Amino acid sequence: MQPDVTFVIAAYNAELTIERAIASAIAQSNVSVEIIVVDDQSRDRTLDLARSYPEDIVRVVALEQNRGPGGARNAGLELARGRWVAVLDSDDAVYPERICTMIDRAEKAGAEIAVDNLQVVREDGVAEETMFPADYLEGLGEISLADYIAGNVVFESRFNLGYLKPIFQRRFLSENGLRYDEGLIIGEDYILLASALAKGGKCVVEPTTGYVYHIRTGSISRVLELHHVEAMRKADLVFARTHSMDAAAEAAFARRTRSLRKAASFLSLVQHIKARSPLKAVWTVLSDPAAVRHMGMPIAVRLRRVAAQFAAGAGEVKGAGS
Repeated sequence: MQPDVTFVIAAYNAELTIERAIASAIAQSNVSVEIIVVDDQSRDRTLDLARSYPEDIVRVVALEQNRGPGGARNAGLELARGRWVAVLDSDDAVYPERICTMIDRAEKAGAEIAVDNLQVVREDGVAEETMFPADYLEGLGEISLADYIAGNVVFESRFNLGYLKPIFQRRFLSENGLRYDEGLIIGEDYILLASALAKGGKCVVEPTTGYVYHIRTGSISRVLELHHVEAMRKADLVFARTHSMDAAAEAAFARRTRSLRKAASFLSLVQHIKARSPLKAVWTVLSDPAAVRHMGMPIAVRLRRVAAQFAAGAGEVKGAGS
């Protein structure tokens, strides 16, 4: 029998959390489940723990070389047999009713994609508020391409829709050749869902909370660096060349493009400050003054101090040569 859903769990050095993720996938109620764990060249006990489950419950793929989160997920998608596919991060979990509830919502609406709310859990195990207010998701109902892009404007979106964890109709992904961008470490989820929406996929919102998002110190998704932003900008250029957008989506895309440019300038500025390169910092500010708007007070104070030191040094040099 074809499973109702395939969980794809990409894992890298996840020995402390992989069993929690697997257990939550096994515990899904009222649906048949296939679980595929893709080990991305872990250096701890992740692979051994995944292989400790019977093969008819957990299928394990050990990649021959590290492919990153997108590549590991793609390897799992290639093997998936379920009517629906759900990506589950190896340090997260899902509630037992999640998949049944989401599939029911999607199939009643004739949708190829479904998203739900996320429970945020701190590293000490304390549950915080949900990622999105329930009334906000209820008000959305469905998410269009324009909605989704507007919800991924860096540093500016009211709620970051990039955190959503969609389930996809597997046939829809296959028929449209949709896979993760393996060149992205941050933003690969965004590009996949945006591409699915651009291909005509209907995304319905299930406002209940089904995904458990665990905050982890040092998680890649929580550390935005300049090279991440540059990769996102490159991926967006490819997206714009590949997909057509209506006027609303194009307007949202233009805002996102501006936000990524500002983010790149801001992160470049921060790098120059940390490296004590005042000339480069000043040049960045002159090239893109909007970058300074993203600066928090501690960084702004530091920039002023470095600039003052540079000015003082320049004055000394000038005085010595007169």
